[in-house]
Amino acid sequence: MSNRIQRVRHEIKRRELEVIKVQQLAPDYVSVTFKGETLHDFVSASYDDHIKFMLSDEDRRDFTPRSYDNVAGELTIEFALHATGAASDWARQAAVGQTAVIAGPRGSMIIPMDYAWHVLAGDATALPAIRRRLEELPKDAKVQVLVAADSATSLSFHSEAQVAPQFFDSQQALLAAIRALQLPEGEGFFWFAGEASVAAQVRDTVFVDKGHPREAARISAYWKQGASGHHEDL
Repeated sequence: MSNRIQRVRHEIKRRELEVIKVQQLAPDYVSVTFKGETLHDFVSASYDDHIKFMLSDEDRRDFTPRSYDNVAGELTIEFALHATGAASDWARQAAVGQTAVIAGPRGSMIIPMDYAWHVLAGDATALPAIRRRLEELPKDAKVQVLVAADSATSLSFHSEAQVAPQFFDSQQALLAAIRALQLPEGEGFFWFAGEASVAAQVRDTVFVDKGHPREAARISAYWKQGASGHHEDL
């Protein structure tokens, strides 16, 4: 299988923004929309791009651009709320009129939409990317969604694609489902994002146990238990 992924680089710019809308989509999930003239040339070419959300000059966290509008100068980020953490604390008290600073994304990994099948899996931190990807995929795309997140059942998953969603109440149940998953025939793409130790187990399952090609997957640790600001592609 050839590598069909296209990687592109973007100019990194620091952008000062103002909060114009806050929505509590679920008890542990908040959507915040920002506005700013600096967004006129903002680019996010892939559903799992990451921007740096600057809590301070020293404390920066990675978040997925959920949606953006260059003409309106608006950007939406969705925050999965952890019990503790500076980013979650910020999102809980976010209010219209507050300001924030972002930078990036510095690059995009553009994953073709014409694979025979797609698997999108992860925990609550993966939901912004999964929800964005589902909205982008065409109606003939076949997608399996596996998510372990309390907020998942409260959220909408809009898509023209043929989507088979599964929701789990624990990371262990999610792992068990991924291990039991029979990958469909044909060329497909496997995507996962979640906690570092879980992501490592998914990596071993997908690449070693199932023999799925590495060039047709992206498995990422979006966070790590006991660490702050962790992000790693596995």
